[in-house]
Amino acid sequence: MFVVQCGRGLFAKLIRRCFKNGVFCSVVDLQAAINRFIKEHNQEPKPFVWNADPDQIIAAVRRGQQTLE
Repeated sequence: MFVVQCGRGLFAKLIRRCFKNGVFCSVVDLQAAINRFIKEHNQEPKPFVWNADPDQIIAAVRRGQQTLE
């Protein structure tokens, strides 16, 4: 779940900055735009701060497992 949330935030930012006003004539152009974005994004990295209670996360996982069984 954590990876999904991080991925959503990164891709949302990527879409807002690169894809919204960009025109890509080929897949290579699109890949170059993505690589430029990642390079710029990684120049000023911000650490992920975990603010959720681990016990609540574990309880939610257990409830989900019970529901699936």
